[in-house]
Amino acid sequence: MAAKLKKGDKVVVLAGKDKGKEGTISSVDTKAGKALVDGINMSIRHTKQTQTSQGGRLPKAMPIQLSNLAFLDKNGKPTRVGFKIEGDKKVRVAKTTGDVIDA
Repeated sequence: MAAKLKKGDKVVVLAGKDKGKEGTISSVDTKAGKALVDGINMSIRHTKQTQTSQGGRLPKAMPIQLSNLAFLDKNGKPTRVGFKIEGDKKVRVAKTTGDVIDA
């Protein structure tokens, strides 16, 4: 199935400890159905000191389920994403407004 959310999309969290927070998708794992969102689902990782980093307790963004994310349209409202054929191209469409997300 085609990924409805892609890298660079502005999204809002629908469920979980970060419900209501907004962020930008930095990467998507379509096989696992998860995405990394900047500043969302932060976890503390204990790392050893190396020559390049100080080490210690470092915050790290963890993956979040795609089903717990909603795309933010140009008005800043959460919406579902659908697909539509325009000419010979398949484009993503915001379900609430019907606007084309990316041409």
